[in-house]
Amino acid sequence: MGKRKSRAKPPPKKRMDKLDTVFSCPFCNHGSSVECRIDMKNLIGEAVCGICQESFSMTITALTEPIDIYSEWIDECERVNTLEDDGA
Repeated sequence: MGKRKSRAKPPPKKRMDKLDTVFSCPFCNHGSSVECRIDMKNLIGEAVCGICQESFSMTITALTEPIDIYSEWIDECERVNTLEDDGA
């Protein structure tokens, strides 16, 4: 007679790492001074530097994360800088 087969264990679930909510400021270059806040009630996301008080706000969706707000701010800064270079 043969042995009973043992039950295979399910593969372990992959754990998602938490994304950052604090970033470095593109204006004053101070590390971890920009804090991103999400207001789901009014659908507004805001990134504010605690050192130089620069801020950026945008409309958000239910899937928006703090990294999305910061990335949009960086993209907007780059867009404005390229417009100034072309106009000068």
